[in-house]
Amino acid sequence: MLMQTAIESPALTLGIAGAGAMGRGIAQIAAQAGIRVLLFDLAPGAAAAARDTIAATLSALAAKGKIDPAAAEAAAARIAPVAALEAFAPCHIVVEAIIEKLEAKRQLFIALESFVAGDCILASNTSSLSVTEIAAACRRPGRVAGYHFFNPVPLMKVVEVIDALLTEPWVGEALTALARRMGHTPVRARDTPGFIVNHAGRGYVTEALRLLGENVAEFYEIDRILREAAGFRMGPFELLDLTGLDVSHPVMESIYRQYYEEPRYRPSALAAQRLAGGVLGRKSGRGFYVYENGRQQAAPVAPAPSARPDRVWVSGARPAFAAAVRELVRSLGGRLDESQSPQDGALCIVTPLGEDASACAAREELDPACTVAIDALLGFDKRRTLMTSPLTSPAMREAAHGLFAADGVPVSVIRDSAGLVAQRVLAHIVNIGSDIAQQGIATPEDIDRAVTLGLGYPKGPLALGDTLGAATVLAILENLQACYGDPRYRPSPWLRRRALLGASLLKPES
Repeated sequence: MLMQTAIESPALTLGIAGAGAMGRGIAQIAAQAGIRVLLFDLAPGAAAAARDTIAATLSALAAKGKIDPAAAEAAAARIAPVAALEAFAPCHIVVEAIIEKLEAKRQLFIALESFVAGDCILASNTSSLSVTEIAAACRRPGRVAGYHFFNPVPLMKVVEVIDALLTEPWVGEALTALARRMGHTPVRARDTPGFIVNHAGRGYVTEALRLLGENVAEFYEIDRILREAAGFRMGPFELLDLTGLDVSHPVMESIYRQYYEEPRYRPSALAAQRLAGGVLGRKSGRGFYVYENGRQQAAPVAPAPSARPDRVWVSGARPAFAAAVRELVRSLGGRLDESQSPQDGALCIVTPLGEDASACAAREELDPACTVAIDALLGFDKRRTLMTSPLTSPAMREAAHGLFAADGVPVSVIRDSAGLVAQRVLAHIVNIGSDIAQQGIATPEDIDRAVTLGLGYPKGPLALGDTLGAATVLAILENLQACYGDPRYRPSPWLRRRALLGASLLKPES
């Protein structure tokens, strides 16, 4: 059987079926790692054209001084286009990177078994199909595994190594070692819908779409809050536009269906409508944003009002939040109302955690016309989020906006929403990551490693939960569930137990 020594051998031969973007990327990193690559594609001339494209890419990297010219030439020489699957006979591993259709992959693996050795690994680069179903077509399903790379392969330095139901242990170990030889970080996962990355990614865009569907804020304000206050590299609607709804929405629907309509993964009717209308994103020139010559057009920015409140009363319901808001008000030149109950005409500031402004005003018996909420969870340095109740007066809304924008830090003003924007999205991400751990799909470390490398999040979901505090995330989710009555927000047992015990979400089961 193929063991560690074979993976490290200069004589290792890798077959790649499919010469599209993914196949080319895998071929490039394998050839750069000193591996002989046989490249096949059904389309006549496609494999040779792919080899030429890779050679040009390597030459360009050498010209920029990123790799040695001799190394670039040697890597290109290791890639050999082949005209038939029979040429894969000497391969130790074959990776398929063909169309994302179950039957096509099954038929390919059936054909490959006629030509390759009994201990040749057959690996699928599928992003969403069941590896177990692919393997079930094979005479030897134990040698079949998932090997999910991300596009562009040379830059996305992570690969999911997926054990199907009958995958033998040595297969995953060999693929893990191969990933490291090719300079990628392997993460191990059981064969479940979405594996790790596409599974964990359900939290970000689906909750943002839900916010948009509730008319909480415009899409660009949601993007600004999550990018600037929460630290994501791209807002969820920028991300959907980049990927394209023709790619993103079917994945959302697929994972939702494969989990038998699990509410945590519920897709959005808004996305389905936009897909039906051909409003796909950058590729169609219009998505959530408008694009001209490939450039995203600027979204409107509301100017900060000149209005200021006469006095500001801050709820003490959450003492740490209250202290931070009072300090901010003082620094902005606001006049604090220090009385136990607000004086007439004072702007009332509440600091929800998973609640909306209406619930806070009702519980504390505040005048809803004078009540505005602020998100104090993430601090106030980069962007501040204010939230009105349905009865907040325009004058109080303008006064709050003017005060909290007085030092030039941008302010987003949103409509009432349990958990505002950032709290809802972050708690949903943490909860899904916690449930991936609870299901034993991957280790806590591999969950966070896969998400940070595969999705570019500032932190993995479990580290994010530890930063916010498991008890804080649990409170947000419980308040969201109480507000909406939706099992979407039910806390994972992994999160609940660690919150109750004061333990890290990254702590594995004993």
